[in-house]
Amino acid sequence: MTPMTTEGERATASADPARGARRTAKRAVVGRLSWGLADQAASSMTNFAVGIYVARSLGLAAFGVFSLAWVTYGVVLSVSRGLATDPLVVRFSGVSDASWRGAVARSSGTALGVGAAIGGACLVIGPALGSRVGPAFACLGVMLPGLLLQDAWRYSFFAAGTGRKAFVNDLVWGVSLVPAMVVAARAGSVPAFVLAWGASAAVAAVYGCFQSGIMPRMTGAREWLREHRDLGYRYLVENTCVSGASQLRAYGLGAIVGVGAVGAIRGAELLLGPFLAVLMGLSLVTVAEAARVLRRAPHRLGPFCLLLGGGQAVAALLWGAALLLMPDRAGAFVLGDVWHSASQLIVPATLGVAGAGLGTGAAAGLRALAAARRSLRSQLIASACYVTGGLGGAAVAGTVGSAWGVAAATVGSSAVWWLQLRSALRERHQNPISEVRTS
Repeated sequence: MTPMTTEGERATASADPARGARRTAKRAVVGRLSWGLADQAASSMTNFAVGIYVARSLGLAAFGVFSLAWVTYGVVLSVSRGLATDPLVVRFSGVSDASWRGAVARSSGTALGVGAAIGGACLVIGPALGSRVGPAFACLGVMLPGLLLQDAWRYSFFAAGTGRKAFVNDLVWGVSLVPAMVVAARAGSVPAFVLAWGASAAVAAVYGCFQSGIMPRMTGAREWLREHRDLGYRYLVENTCVSGASQLRAYGLGAIVGVGAVGAIRGAELLLGPFLAVLMGLSLVTVAEAARVLRRAPHRLGPFCLLLGGGQAVAALLWGAALLLMPDRAGAFVLGDVWHSASQLIVPATLGVAGAGLGTGAAAGLRALAAARRSLRSQLIASACYVTGGLGGAAVAGTVGSAWGVAAATVGSSAVWWLQLRSALRERHQNPISEVRTS
């Protein structure tokens, strides 16, 4: 006799596949986030090692010059991401392989073109900056194409959900950096360290071509910029506001207080390096993940962003508390002569990073919604506050005052990001229009 199936049993049976699918989706999200953290850990450990090595090898003033070149690279990287990789992540995450490959060829070609154009400008401008800073900028110009292409591969792999490849690429960069740093140390100059850092990135950039099986197509840059100008140009302004504000603060701080102050600020950032690795690692995948959440369960986007931002803020505060317990002997071992100046900035630097972490959750949501106008508005306000707080604080109380001014500006700006996300979510609820761009 065949047993009868009750209605409750049928409901349970029908619910199991759905429950299993949700568990599978959650595991997939955790897996992609884990690769993002692992990749950024590799990348940030590379940057951390470079910073520590240069700080210990060259002293505070020369480290300040290297930091100016580093900040300038950050501005150029923001240009590349805004025009090339940010639109790629927003519009080509989780699409078919054919669509992804075509987009990556044009996107990576755009990044390479940005590096070549701005690198050429650095070669021209460098000699005019004087014997102290000029050679470092000229060397940076030579290395920019490889640096930007390597970064473009990372974002391309995360858009495809293959973060493992990005992790391997950054490992190749880190391994290549070891002999390059040994050679640079023998030369003992800032330009030598810039060349070593950029050359090892170029090795990883070439390896990325083999990983992806894609050659960057610079001839497709114009087409890419035209197709995605609605996002690209807004993201360009938004990203350069971030890095440009950092550069203005660095140059202004050097003029108001001295180049050594720039080195002290960079030293404090290095102390927060491991946590910043987490923050930046998540930023590699959060926009792609938020875009996936928006496609599959739009009502979960707000809680997802809140969990993301709140978790980062709490983690930053815990890391800062741990730094305050670090003995002076250990700090001096890590940063050398830079430690004394950098250690005074731990509290404001931690609060600033916590505020930034909180804001990144809302920023990811705005990017996923393709609300470029709102995210641009938020970033313009945040950048203006950052420069005003950083330079105003420097004028009033030197390096420490600059750090506190930036901390206050960053915490306040995070509120702007969340207000804009709330408005964007409300608009979507009232007028749901899903944007899908897969070609």
